[in-house]
Amino acid sequence: MSLFIGLMSGTSLDGVDAVLADWPDAPVAAAARPAERAFIHLPMPAPLRDELLHLNTEGAGEMHRAALAANAIAALYAQAVQALLGEAGASGITASAVRAIGAHGQTVRHRPGEFDGTGYTVQLLNGALLAERTGIDVVCDFRSRDVAAGGQGAPLVPAFHAEVFGDAAGAAVLNIGGIANLTLLPGAAAHRSSADAVRGFDCGPGNLLMDLWAERCTGRRYDEDGRLAAAGHAHEGLLRACLAEPFFERAPPKSTGRDLFDPRWLDARLAAVQAGGPPLPAADVMATLAELTARAACDALARHGGALRRLHVCGGGAANPHLMRRLAVLAGRRVQVASTTALGIAPDHVEALAFAWLARAFCERRPGSLPAVTGAAGPRVLGALYPA
Repeated sequence: MSLFIGLMSGTSLDGVDAVLADWPDAPVAAAARPAERAFIHLPMPAPLRDELLHLNTEGAGEMHRAALAANAIAALYAQAVQALLGEAGASGITASAVRAIGAHGQTVRHRPGEFDGTGYTVQLLNGALLAERTGIDVVCDFRSRDVAAGGQGAPLVPAFHAEVFGDAAGAAVLNIGGIANLTLLPGAAAHRSSADAVRGFDCGPGNLLMDLWAERCTGRRYDEDGRLAAAGHAHEGLLRACLAEPFFERAPPKSTGRDLFDPRWLDARLAAVQAGGPPLPAADVMATLAELTARAACDALARHGGALRRLHVCGGGAANPHLMRRLAVLAGRRVQVASTTALGIAPDHVEALAFAWLARAFCERRPGSLPAVTGAAGPRVLGALYPA
C-alpha cells in the first residue's frame, strides 16, 4: 500500500480539506476504493479569504499580493498536513511514510482557451515552500498541462469518479462546491471499453452565489442548512434572468468560475429585475439562487445524461437540505438523488481524495485527465513535482 495526502481548497473559500489515503501499490481496477486513514478540515482565515477574493479581479500590486498569498496558502496547507498526521499518529504514520502530497492550490483566475488561443488557469500555491515545511514530496499545478494541450483544465474530478465509483455505472455524480460540476458515468460495458465514455463538465454555480448572498444578508459565510432559502420563494423573473446566461447553453467541454459568476454578475441581474423598485426579500433571492444551482444541474443532467437514473451529490452542497430537496424535485421521479455516502465516500471527502489520487497518478506517470471531459488533445500526466 502507498500513502498519499490530498489537499483541496475550493472556490467556496471556506477552508482546506485534507485526507490521508492508502492505495494499493499496483495500478488499480475500476471501483477500487482508497482506505482513508485520517481526514481534517481547517477553516480559511478571514484575512486570507478576503485577500483571495480581491485577487479574483485585477488590482494594484496584484503580483506582489499573489506571491504572498501563495506563501500563506502553503503555510495553511502545511498546518493541515501536520494536523492530519497528528490524527493518524496513533497508527504510527509519520511524514516519511507518505509518498506525496497532491495539492490543488487556490484558483484566482480561470481563462482557458482565451486571448491567445491557449489561455491560462492560475492556482496560487508555493509548492516549494509546502515541500520545505512538510518534508514530503509535493505535486501541484494539476490544471496547466491540460490547458497547454488545448483543454479546459477542469473539471478534473470525473477521472477520479470513474475509477472509484466504477461500480456506480449508469449514474451521475454532482459535485457542488463553489462551482457545480457533473460527471456522467456510462453503463458497465461502455466503462470497460473506454475511459473516454465518461463525460463531465462544469454545469454552473454551486454554493458560490448563495454564499455571497448569505454574507451580505446575514454576515455569515453560508446559508446554514439552507434555512434562508427555505423561508423564501424563488422569484421567476430573477431566475429567468440568471438562466439566460449563455454559459448554460454552451456545449461541453466547458468550465467556469468566479471569472464569470461574481458579485457583478449577480448585481446586474438583480438591478434589471428590481428596475428601481423595492429590493426583493432576502429570502426570495436566496431561494432563487438555490433554485438556479439545482435547475442548472438538473437541466444539464436531462440534456446530456437523460438515461441515467441515479444522481449522487458530493461537496458542501450535499449538506444543504433545501438544495437536496430541490434537486430531488427537479430531477424527477425517475431519478434517485442521494449523497455519495451511498457509494462509500463521505460527500465532503471526495475532492480531497481526488487530489490524493492525482498525486498517485503523477507518481505512476499515469494520465490524470480525460480528453472527452476537458477537450484536450489527449490524455496527459498532470502536475509539477517539488521534491522534499
